[in-house]
Amino acid sequence: MRIWLSRPHMSGNEEAKVAEAFASNFVAPIGPQLNEFEAVVSDYLGGGLHCVALSSGSAALHLALRLAGVGHGDEVWVSSMTFAGGVFPVNYLGGKPRFFDLDPQSWTIDTQILAEQLGIAATEGRLPKAIVPTDLYGQSVDLDQLEALAAKYDVRLVVDSAESVGASFSSTRKAGTGGDAAILSFNGNKIITTSGGGMLVTKHAEWAEEARFLATQARDSAPHYEHSTFGYNYRLSNICAAIGLGQMQVLDARAKRRRAIFAKYERALAAPGIDFMPEADGQFSTRWLTTLTIDPEQVGANREGVRLMLLEHEIESRPLWKPMHMQPLYSGTEYHGCGVDERLFKNGLCLPSGSDMSDAEQDEVIERILSFLAR
Repeated sequence: MRIWLSRPHMSGNEEAKVAEAFASNFVAPIGPQLNEFEAVVSDYLGGGLHCVALSSGSAALHLALRLAGVGHGDEVWVSSMTFAGGVFPVNYLGGKPRFFDLDPQSWTIDTQILAEQLGIAATEGRLPKAIVPTDLYGQSVDLDQLEALAAKYDVRLVVDSAESVGASFSSTRKAGTGGDAAILSFNGNKIITTSGGGMLVTKHAEWAEEARFLATQARDSAPHYEHSTFGYNYRLSNICAAIGLGQMQVLDARAKRRRAIFAKYERALAAPGIDFMPEADGQFSTRWLTTLTIDPEQVGANREGVRLMLLEHEIESRPLWKPMHMQPLYSGTEYHGCGVDERLFKNGLCLPSGSDMSDAEQDEVIERILSFLAR
């Protein structure tokens, strides 16, 4: 059997929730399970937030940036090390991304570099329309510093929390609660899944109302189909929301299991030249994926050698995200940093981290790596 990087892990509760949706015949996009799912996520995040369940995290980001007023030619400042879906919506709206490096102590956007560049941009009269920092591999960005910077320069802040559902920024605040809006993802490889799906979370009631309107083809109130603007078919299906209800019941347990997997890897593979993603002070990372770096000069092997060896044994692993400023699509795009993300991409590897991975499977991964490095 192949050992996967991170596959869906059902709890047994999902089928009952889906059966309820079928029994009520709410199989169309909107229904009671969808409303309940949004309410359950809002309560989990601490309440007082407006949640809009959508077809993907990218759809959520697209709507959030449109609500933030991003249009043709506007700059959006983004973490360079992120999934492509965390940047493409900028292009959908005709905006221009500007990319930022990571802080080596947290592997999230370097707020010092961001602050410096905001000061320069303010002096030159070219502040961005929005900032989109990425929560990486289960760890939240520094919400306090980012919100302070956004307020100081009156710039919209949209936090890409697609990879951090279940994490906490502090003892009183969960990932996904930051900025004008936050983006969640429930894709099949995430810590919990709705098969595919995402969510826009916002403190602005009017943003949530407009997001629901735009996500259902922007149909005006009329007996016929009336449209004063264009919209999208972005709403999450009621059936998928029912799956999400079952998954929310085990979210904390899934995070606990992934943290245990991370801890076991860290103990077993500790060696000079092998470093694991740090956990920022005061934060609680879900360790969605266990990520490490391999220094070939100290270890005598490189990331790619380990990845290919694992692949030969039907074990899936993958490099860290290739920074967006290194992608052919964004060649020549402005980038600020000293290449922390470039080095992480060069030497970084994501190991199998699924919460349904057995101890025996993890032992095999560890033994394969140790044996390979010993040679």
